[in-house]
Amino acid sequence: MASGKSAEGGQLPLFGTAGLRPGGLKETAASPPAPAAGPAAPPATSAAPVAPAAGPPAPPAAPALVGAATPSPEVAALAGRLPSGLYLGGSTWSFPGWAGLVYDRPHPAARLARHGLAAYARHPLLRAVGIDRTHYRPLPAEELADYAAAVPPDFLFLVKAHEACTLARFPDHARYGAERGQPNPLFLDAAYAAAEVVAPYVEGLGARGGALLFQFAPQELGSPRRFAARLHAFLAALPRGPRYAVELRNRELLTGDYAAALAAAGACHCINLHPRMPGVRVQAHLTRAAGGPLQPGRWLLGAGATYEAAGRRFAPFNRLQAPDQGARRAWAELARAVLAAGRQLLLTVNNNAEGCAPLSIVALVEELLTAGG
Repeated sequence: MASGKSAEGGQLPLFGTAGLRPGGLKETAASPPAPAAGPAAPPATSAAPVAPAAGPPAPPAAPALVGAATPSPEVAALAGRLPSGLYLGGSTWSFPGWAGLVYDRPHPAARLARHGLAAYARHPLLRAVGIDRTHYRPLPAEELADYAAAVPPDFLFLVKAHEACTLARFPDHARYGAERGQPNPLFLDAAYAAAEVVAPYVEGLGARGGALLFQFAPQELGSPRRFAARLHAFLAALPRGPRYAVELRNRELLTGDYAAALAAAGACHCINLHPRMPGVRVQAHLTRAAGGPLQPGRWLLGAGATYEAAGRRFAPFNRLQAPDQGARRAWAELARAVLAAGRQLLLTVNNNAEGCAPLSIVALVEELLTAGG
Protein backbone atom coordinates (compact mmCIF):
# COMPACT_ATOMS: atom_id res chain seq x y z
CA MET A 1 0.00 0.00 0.00
CA ALA A 2 1.00 3.58 -0.43
CA SER A 3 1.84 5.89 2.38
CA GLY A 4 -0.48 7.87 4.64
CA LYS A 5 -4.22 7.41 4.72
CA SER A 6 -4.32 5.84 1.30
CA ALA A 7 -1.83 3.26 2.55
CA GLU A 8 -4.26 2.18 5.24
CA GLY A 9 -7.08 1.91 2.74
CA GLY A 10 -5.29 0.00 0.04
CA GLN A 11 -5.39 -3.57 1.29
CA LEU A 12 -6.33 -6.09 -1.37
CA PRO A 13 -8.19 -9.33 -0.82
CA LEU A 14 -6.04 -12.19 0.41
CA PHE A 15 -6.09 -15.04 -2.08
CA GLY A 16 -4.85 -18.53 -1.28
CA THR A 17 -1.87 -19.56 -3.37
CA ALA A 18 -1.65 -23.31 -2.86
CA GLY A 19 -2.79 -25.30 -5.86
CA LEU A 20 -3.82 -28.92 -6.13
CA ARG A 21 -0.88 -31.19 -5.65
CA PRO A 22 -1.10 -34.21 -7.97
CA GLY A 23 -0.41 -37.59 -6.48
CA GLY A 24 1.01 -40.65 -8.23
CA LEU A 25 -1.07 -42.11 -11.03
CA LYS A 26 -3.01 -45.20 -10.07
CA GLU A 27 -1.54 -48.20 -11.84
CA THR A 28 -3.18 -51.57 -12.60
CA ALA A 29 -1.29 -54.79 -11.90
CA ALA A 30 0.36 -56.37 -14.94
CA SER A 31 -1.11 -59.62 -16.25
CA PRO A 32 0.99 -62.73 -15.62
CA PRO A 33 3.13 -63.63 -18.63
CA ALA A 34 1.83 -66.24 -21.09
CA PRO A 35 3.35 -69.74 -20.54
CA ALA A 36 6.21 -70.63 -22.84
CA ALA A 37 5.67 -73.24 -25.56
CA GLY A 38 6.56 -76.79 -24.51
CA PRO A 39 5.33 -79.28 -22.04
CA ALA A 40 2.50 -78.14 -19.95
CA ALA A 41 3.59 -76.90 -16.59
CA PRO A 42 1.91 -78.18 -13.50
CA PRO A 43 -0.98 -76.01 -12.44
CA ALA A 44 0.01 -73.26 -10.06
CA THR A 45 -1.61 -73.32 -6.69
CA SER A 46 -1.49 -69.50 -6.33
CA ALA A 47 -0.47 -66.56 -8.44
CA ALA A 48 2.49 -64.54 -7.26
CA PRO A 49 1.51 -60.89 -6.66
CA VAL A 50 2.86 -58.37 -9.08
CA ALA A 51 3.87 -54.95 -7.64
CA PRO A 52 2.25 -51.99 -9.35
CA ALA A 53 4.50 -49.75 -11.33
CA ALA A 54 5.72 -46.71 -9.41
CA GLY A 55 4.02 -43.44 -10.30
CA PRO A 56 5.93 -40.30 -11.14
CA PRO A 57 7.35 -38.47 -8.11
CA ALA A 58 5.16 -35.73 -6.71
CA PRO A 59 6.49 -32.26 -7.45
CA PRO A 60 7.82 -30.25 -4.51
CA ALA A 61 5.41 -27.90 -2.85
CA ALA A 62 5.42 -24.42 -4.37
CA PRO A 63 7.34 -21.92 -2.27
CA ALA A 64 5.41 -19.17 -0.55
CA LEU A 65 5.03 -16.06 -2.67
CA VAL A 66 6.19 -13.93 0.27
CA GLY A 67 8.66 -15.16 2.85
CA ALA A 68 9.33 -13.87 6.33
CA ALA A 69 12.56 -12.15 7.35
CA THR A 70 14.70 -13.91 9.92
CA PRO A 71 14.42 -11.92 13.15
CA SER A 72 17.59 -10.63 14.71
CA PRO A 73 18.72 -12.24 17.98
CA GLU A 74 17.81 -9.01 19.78
CA VAL A 75 14.24 -9.05 18.46
CA ALA A 76 13.88 -12.76 19.26
CA ALA A 77 15.05 -12.07 22.82
CA LEU A 78 12.50 -9.27 23.22
CA ALA A 79 9.75 -11.53 21.93
CA GLY A 80 10.63 -14.11 24.56
CA ARG A 81 9.87 -11.54 27.25
CA LEU A 82 6.74 -10.06 25.65
CA PRO A 83 3.76 -10.10 28.05
CA SER A 84 1.02 -12.45 26.90
CA GLY A 85 -1.67 -9.78 27.04
CA LEU A 86 0.14 -7.36 24.74
CA TYR A 87 -0.86 -7.33 21.06
CA LEU A 88 1.22 -5.02 18.87
CA GLY A 89 1.14 -4.54 15.13
CA GLY A 90 1.11 -2.23 12.17
CA SER A 91 -1.80 -0.23 10.81
CA THR A 92 -1.54 -2.60 7.83
CA TRP A 93 1.13 -4.84 6.31
CA SER A 94 1.81 -4.13 2.63
CA PHE A 95 4.97 -2.00 2.65
CA PRO A 96 7.88 -2.97 0.37
CA GLY A 97 10.20 -0.94 2.60
CA TRP A 98 9.82 -3.57 5.32
CA ALA A 99 12.10 -5.93 3.38
CA GLY A 100 14.67 -7.38 5.79
CA LEU A 101 12.59 -6.26 8.78
CA VAL A 102 9.38 -8.24 8.20
CA TYR A 103 9.73 -9.77 4.72
CA ASP A 104 12.51 -11.85 3.20
CA ARG A 105 13.13 -9.47 0.29
CA PRO A 106 11.48 -6.56 -1.52
CA HIS A 107 8.05 -7.39 -2.90
CA PRO A 108 5.56 -5.17 -4.75
CA ALA A 109 2.92 -3.65 -2.51
CA ALA A 110 0.14 -5.46 -4.38
CA ARG A 111 1.80 -8.83 -3.75
CA LEU A 112 2.24 -8.04 -0.07
CA ALA A 113 -1.39 -6.96 0.19
CA ARG A 114 -2.57 -10.25 -1.30
CA HIS A 115 0.01 -12.70 0.01
CA GLY A 116 2.07 -11.03 2.73
CA LEU A 117 -0.06 -11.40 5.84
CA ALA A 118 1.13 -14.91 6.71
CA ALA A 119 4.77 -13.78 6.53
CA TYR A 120 3.96 -10.63 8.52
CA ALA A 121 2.40 -12.74 11.27
CA ARG A 122 5.61 -14.77 11.64
CA HIS A 123 7.44 -11.72 13.03
CA PRO A 124 7.72 -12.53 16.74
CA LEU A 125 6.61 -9.06 17.92
CA LEU A 126 3.73 -8.58 15.46
CA ARG A 127 0.74 -10.25 17.06
CA ALA A 128 -1.91 -7.89 15.67
CA VAL A 129 -2.70 -5.75 12.64
CA GLY A 130 -5.24 -3.20 11.50
CA ILE A 131 -7.71 -3.67 8.67
CA ASP A 132 -9.13 -0.44 7.34
CA ARG A 133 -10.25 -1.45 3.87
CA THR A 134 -13.50 -1.96 5.74
CA HIS A 135 -13.65 1.78 6.45
CA TYR A 136 -14.35 2.48 2.79
CA ARG A 137 -16.68 -0.42 2.03
CA PRO A 138 -17.87 -3.43 4.01
CA LEU A 139 -16.07 -6.67 3.22
CA PRO A 140 -17.85 -10.00 2.99
CA ALA A 141 -17.19 -12.59 5.64
CA GLU A 142 -15.32 -14.76 3.15
CA GLU A 143 -12.60 -12.16 2.63
CA LEU A 144 -12.21 -11.59 6.36
CA ALA A 145 -12.04 -15.36 6.86
CA ASP A 146 -9.12 -15.46 4.39
CA TYR A 147 -7.27 -13.00 6.60
CA ALA A 148 -8.05 -15.03 9.72
CA ALA A 149 -6.81 -18.22 8.07
CA ALA A 150 -3.43 -16.62 7.32
CA VAL A 151 -2.48 -15.92 10.95
CA PRO A 152 -1.90 -17.97 14.12
CA PRO A 153 -4.72 -18.50 16.63
CA ASP A 154 -3.16 -16.04 19.10
CA PHE A 155 -3.41 -13.03 16.77
CA LEU A 156 -5.87 -10.12 16.80
CA PHE A 157 -7.28 -7.77 14.18
CA LEU A 158 -8.38 -4.19 14.84
CA VAL A 159 -11.03 -3.60 12.17
CA LYS A 160 -12.51 -0.27 11.15
CA ALA A 161 -16.26 -0.11 10.65
CA HIS A 162 -17.68 1.30 7.43
CA GLU A 163 -17.57 5.08 7.50
CA ALA A 164 -21.26 5.25 6.56
CA CYS A 165 -21.92 4.43 10.22
CA THR A 166 -20.01 7.45 11.53
CA LEU A 167 -20.38 10.29 9.01
CA ALA A 168 -23.26 12.64 9.78
CA ARG A 169 -22.79 14.26 6.38
CA PHE A 170 -20.74 13.03 3.43
CA PRO A 171 -17.59 15.16 3.02
CA ASP A 172 -17.40 17.55 0.10
CA HIS A 173 -14.97 15.31 -1.75
CA ALA A 174 -15.08 13.93 -5.28
CA ARG A 175 -14.97 10.30 -4.16
CA TYR A 176 -18.45 10.64 -2.68
CA GLY A 177 -19.94 11.49 -6.07
CA ALA A 178 -23.48 12.79 -6.03
CA GLU A 179 -23.66 12.32 -2.25
CA ARG A 180 -20.83 14.75 -1.51
CA GLY A 181 -21.91 17.32 1.03
CA GLN A 182 -25.29 15.64 1.61
CA PRO A 183 -26.68 14.30 4.91
CA ASN A 184 -25.95 10.61 5.44
CA PRO A 185 -29.13 8.59 6.10
CA LEU A 186 -27.08 5.68 7.54
CA PHE A 187 -25.39 7.75 10.27
CA LEU A 188 -25.59 5.80 13.54
CA ASP A 189 -28.05 3.37 11.96
CA ALA A 190 -27.74 0.29 14.15
CA ALA A 191 -29.70 -1.96 11.79
CA TYR A 192 -27.35 -1.19 8.90
CA ALA A 193 -24.27 -1.62 11.10
CA ALA A 194 -25.50 -4.95 12.48
CA ALA A 195 -26.22 -6.44 9.07
CA GLU A 196 -23.40 -5.03 6.93
CA VAL A 197 -20.58 -4.50 9.42
CA VAL A 198 -20.97 -6.59 12.56
CA ALA A 199 -22.26 -9.81 10.97
CA PRO A 200 -19.39 -10.30 8.48
CA TYR A 201 -16.86 -9.24 11.13
CA VAL A 202 -18.07 -11.93 13.53
CA GLU A 203 -18.50 -14.63 10.90
CA GLY A 204 -15.20 -13.96 9.15
CA LEU A 205 -12.78 -13.33 12.00
CA GLY A 206 -14.30 -15.16 14.95
CA ALA A 207 -12.02 -15.12 17.99
CA ARG A 208 -9.33 -13.26 16.03
CA GLY A 209 -11.54 -10.18 15.94
CA GLY A 210 -9.89 -8.04 18.60
CA ALA A 211 -12.14 -4.99 18.29
CA LEU A 212 -14.50 -3.39 15.79
CA LEU A 213 -13.64 0.29 15.62
CA PHE A 214 -16.13 3.08 14.89
CA GLN A 215 -13.97 6.07 13.94
CA PHE A 216 -15.60 9.50 13.91
CA ALA A 217 -13.80 11.87 11.55
CA PRO A 218 -13.59 15.60 12.38
CA GLN A 219 -17.12 16.92 11.75
CA GLU A 220 -20.04 18.74 13.31
CA LEU A 221 -21.74 16.30 15.69
CA GLY A 222 -23.76 18.60 17.92
CA SER A 223 -23.25 19.16 21.62
CA PRO A 224 -21.11 16.66 23.56
CA ARG A 225 -24.12 15.58 25.62
CA ARG A 226 -26.34 15.05 22.59
CA PHE A 227 -23.62 13.13 20.79
CA ALA A 228 -23.05 10.91 23.82
CA ALA A 229 -26.76 10.09 24.02
CA ARG A 230 -26.98 9.20 20.32
CA LEU A 231 -23.79 7.14 20.53
CA HIS A 232 -25.12 5.18 23.49
CA ALA A 233 -28.39 4.41 21.71
CA PHE A 234 -26.46 3.19 18.67
CA LEU A 235 -24.02 0.99 20.57
CA ALA A 236 -26.70 -0.45 22.85
CA ALA A 237 -28.70 -1.57 19.79
CA LEU A 238 -25.80 -3.53 18.24
CA PRO A 239 -25.55 -7.32 18.67
CA ARG A 240 -23.93 -8.39 21.91
CA GLY A 241 -20.64 -10.29 21.84
CA PRO A 242 -18.09 -8.35 19.77
CA ARG A 243 -15.82 -5.77 21.37
CA TYR A 244 -16.86 -2.33 20.12
CA ALA A 245 -14.46 0.60 20.27
CA VAL A 246 -14.93 4.27 19.40
CA GLU A 247 -12.29 6.72 18.18
CA LEU A 248 -12.81 10.47 18.13
CA ARG A 249 -11.18 13.34 16.25
CA ASN A 250 -13.23 16.10 17.96
CA ARG A 251 -11.53 16.56 21.31
CA GLU A 252 -14.48 18.52 22.71
CA LEU A 253 -16.54 15.30 22.60
CA LEU A 254 -14.16 13.55 25.00
CA THR A 255 -16.25 14.16 28.12
CA GLY A 256 -17.61 12.33 31.12
CA ASP A 257 -20.90 11.85 29.27
CA TYR A 258 -19.03 10.15 26.44
CA ALA A 259 -17.19 7.83 28.83
CA ALA A 260 -20.43 6.99 30.63
CA ALA A 261 -22.17 6.23 27.32
CA LEU A 262 -19.42 3.79 26.37
CA ALA A 263 -19.45 2.12 29.78
CA ALA A 264 -23.22 1.71 29.78
CA ALA A 265 -23.09 0.06 26.36
CA GLY A 266 -20.13 -2.18 27.23
CA ALA A 267 -17.90 -0.44 24.67
CA CYS A 268 -14.50 1.22 25.06
CA HIS A 269 -12.57 4.23 23.82
CA CYS A 270 -9.73 3.65 21.38
CA ILE A 271 -6.88 5.79 22.65
CA ASN A 272 -5.30 7.44 19.63
CA LEU A 273 -2.14 9.50 19.43
CA HIS A 274 -3.06 12.15 16.86
CA PRO A 275 -2.42 15.93 16.70
CA ARG A 276 -6.15 16.65 16.94
CA MET A 277 -6.53 14.77 20.23
CA PRO A 278 -5.20 15.09 23.79
CA GLY A 279 -2.27 12.86 24.78
CA VAL A 280 -2.41 9.20 25.75
CA ARG A 281 -2.49 9.86 29.49
CA VAL A 282 -5.33 12.39 29.22
CA GLN A 283 -7.49 10.09 27.11
CA ALA A 284 -6.82 7.16 29.44
CA HIS A 285 -7.80 9.26 32.45
CA LEU A 286 -10.98 10.70 30.93
CA THR A 287 -12.28 7.33 29.70
CA ARG A 288 -11.17 5.11 32.58
CA ALA A 289 -14.83 4.36 33.39
CA ALA A 290 -15.18 2.62 30.02
CA GLY A 291 -13.04 -0.42 30.71
CA GLY A 292 -13.54 -3.98 29.57
CA PRO A 293 -11.15 -6.86 28.98
CA LEU A 294 -9.32 -5.20 26.08
CA GLN A 295 -7.97 -1.69 25.59
CA PRO A 296 -7.44 -0.71 21.95
CA GLY A 297 -5.03 2.02 20.89
CA ARG A 298 -3.60 3.51 17.71
CA TRP A 299 -0.30 5.43 17.44
CA LEU A 300 -0.94 7.48 14.33
CA LEU A 301 0.95 10.76 13.94
CA GLY A 302 3.44 12.99 15.66
CA ALA A 303 2.62 16.49 16.88
CA GLY A 304 1.90 18.97 14.12
CA ALA A 305 2.09 16.35 11.37
CA THR A 306 -0.32 15.41 8.60
CA TYR A 307 -0.62 12.04 6.91
CA GLU A 308 0.35 13.47 3.55
CA ALA A 309 3.47 15.29 4.76
CA ALA A 310 4.59 12.42 6.97
CA GLY A 311 4.09 9.94 4.15
CA ARG A 312 6.25 11.98 1.79
CA ARG A 313 8.90 12.45 4.44
CA PHE A 314 9.11 8.90 5.76
CA ALA A 315 8.69 6.76 2.62
CA PRO A 316 9.72 3.97 2.05
CA PHE A 317 9.19 3.44 5.80
CA ASN A 318 12.32 1.40 6.44
CA ARG A 319 13.93 3.39 9.27
CA LEU A 320 13.05 5.59 12.22
CA GLN A 321 13.23 9.24 11.15
CA ALA A 322 11.37 11.07 13.92
CA PRO A 323 11.94 9.14 17.18
CA ASP A 324 9.38 10.18 19.79
CA GLN A 325 10.62 9.06 23.18
CA GLY A 326 7.78 10.83 24.97
CA ALA A 327 5.19 8.89 23.01
CA ARG A 328 6.96 5.60 23.69
CA ARG A 329 7.01 6.33 27.42
CA ALA A 330 3.31 7.17 27.39
CA TRP A 331 2.38 3.97 25.54
CA ALA A 332 4.64 1.88 27.79
CA GLU A 333 3.04 3.44 30.86
CA LEU A 334 -0.41 2.65 29.51
CA ALA A 335 0.64 -0.92 28.70
CA ARG A 336 1.90 -1.51 32.24
CA ALA A 337 -1.31 -0.14 33.76
CA VAL A 338 -3.57 -2.15 31.45
CA LEU A 339 -1.66 -5.40 31.96
CA ALA A 340 -1.44 -4.89 35.72
CA ALA A 341 -5.24 -4.65 35.79
CA GLY A 342 -5.50 -8.06 34.10
CA ARG A 343 -6.61 -6.58 30.78
CA GLN A 344 -5.17 -6.81 27.26
CA LEU A 345 -3.72 -4.00 25.16
CA LEU A 346 -4.21 -4.07 21.39
CA LEU A 347 -2.05 -1.32 19.87
CA THR A 348 -1.47 -0.67 16.17
CA VAL A 349 1.32 1.64 15.03
CA ASN A 350 1.36 3.69 11.83
CA ASN A 351 4.50 4.20 9.76
CA ASN A 352 3.74 7.92 9.93
CA ALA A 353 4.31 8.01 13.69
CA GLU A 354 8.12 7.72 13.60
CA GLY A 355 8.91 6.49 10.10
CA CYS A 356 8.75 2.69 10.39
CA ALA A 357 6.08 0.85 12.37
CA PRO A 358 8.04 -2.40 12.98
CA LEU A 359 11.02 -0.46 14.36
CA SER A 360 8.71 1.71 16.47
CA ILE A 361 7.30 -1.49 17.96
CA VAL A 362 10.78 -2.83 18.73
CA ALA A 363 11.67 0.45 20.46
CA LEU A 364 8.38 0.49 22.36
CA VAL A 365 8.92 -3.05 23.66
CA GLU A 366 12.44 -2.10 24.72
CA GLU A 367 11.00 0.88 26.61
CA LEU A 368 8.32 -1.24 28.24
CA LEU A 369 10.66 -4.02 29.34
CA THR A 370 13.43 -1.70 30.48
CA ALA A 371 11.21 0.61 32.49
CA GLY A 372 9.22 -2.32 33.80
CA GLY A 373 12.26 -4.13 35.10
